[in-house]
Amino acid sequence: MSRKIGNDVFSRRTFLRSAATLGAAAVAGSAGAQTAIDDILNAPRRGNWDDQFDAKASRTATAVVSNNPIFGPGSAGHIQQAIFDYQGIVSNGGWPMVNAPGKLELGTSDPSVQQLRQRLIISGDLPRSAGISNAYDSYVDGAVKRFQARHGLPADGVLGEYTLKAMNVPADVRLGQLQTNLVRIQAMSGDLGQRFVMVNIPAAYIEAVENNRVALRHTAVVGKIDRPTHAINSKIYEVILNPYWTAPRSIVEKDIVPLMRKDPTYLTRNSIRLIDGKGTEVAPETIDWFADKAPNLMFRQDPGKINAMASTKINFHNPNNEYMHDTPSQGLFNKLMRFESSGCVRVQNVRDLVTWLLRDTPGWSRQEIERVISTRQNTPIKLSQEVPVYIVYVTAWSATDRVVQFRDDIYERDGVAELALQTNIGVEPSAGSVEQDFLPQ
Repeated sequence: MSRKIGNDVFSRRTFLRSAATLGAAAVAGSAGAQTAIDDILNAPRRGNWDDQFDAKASRTATAVVSNNPIFGPGSAGHIQQAIFDYQGIVSNGGWPMVNAPGKLELGTSDPSVQQLRQRLIISGDLPRSAGISNAYDSYVDGAVKRFQARHGLPADGVLGEYTLKAMNVPADVRLGQLQTNLVRIQAMSGDLGQRFVMVNIPAAYIEAVENNRVALRHTAVVGKIDRPTHAINSKIYEVILNPYWTAPRSIVEKDIVPLMRKDPTYLTRNSIRLIDGKGTEVAPETIDWFADKAPNLMFRQDPGKINAMASTKINFHNPNNEYMHDTPSQGLFNKLMRFESSGCVRVQNVRDLVTWLLRDTPGWSRQEIERVISTRQNTPIKLSQEVPVYIVYVTAWSATDRVVQFRDDIYERDGVAELALQTNIGVEPSAGSVEQDFLPQ
């Protein structure tokens, strides 16, 4: 059965600008040669022989990244344009389901690639001029990478389980997701400050925004489903270098006490001290770890390399005892599903963010920050001017020229089961114990 393919509603101009800029800087001979190559690549009836040599297709994923923040002067307008575009896609019949027999990648040939091409053309990831065929060529590879980048997936160009699941969310569901998030974005359309930090929970990343431009972007690890990070508007007031880590009560009860029952040396091995209400240290061996209730004591870990917050803690006002921090487990930032904390936000390359936060606090250059971290001495620093922080839940947005971003509804707040993809796929948790996921080893 044939399906009418909707208009290519996404502008391609943005994704050709980088190539045009490079061409203008080249010598005349090279420019002429490139023009000739472009003429061949853009020919309406080119042969299959050139499909493996398309450099343009491999550049489309990078065009997804923008220095426009999720929350900026044009944010509501961008997502309203996306809603208009997706209304057009839905009214034209949406896009086809892709029924792949298994993993598809560059160089393979399968009839399901025709569905894949139709799907990518309709969403604007693949140029219409690429045509419909069984070949998973470099055009399809580049389009899949662009799709993956727009959905927060590793842009490897391989049509695997996660990518296929995201691709087969119906167009009308994506439209509803945009409409849901328009309300969230409109709620943040006021004056957010000249400098602010935005943590987007579903995307598990952080933007440091200055003068309506993203100055820094950081990968993050946020709260797991049953220990979610709370959305809040607040202000960052303090950075602590070489922090003590005080275990939240939930971790004490759910994690540390069971670990102590198995291994009575756990606290000592990890430099975690028990402190009573008078500030006196209590020996772990004096505690009955098999009692019905966890001991009413502070569980505080000394600064150091194995500290759960590693080098840095960033404090902001909130009633949930949540904060941003470094981590000794840097490999967590390479994972697809970064919803593993107990509510706090782990920040990759946190020292860059700290340097940005302390820029207007006298005496705290990057060099001084690094020097103090090397001493392993606990050092609280009050910001001379508090910086707003917005921890938000946004699963769809458009921060640049009709490039629409979607993320999984990890906390299931969008009201549609099909959007909680990472939950529904049922991926096994990472190898290791609760100790490895949430606590120092």
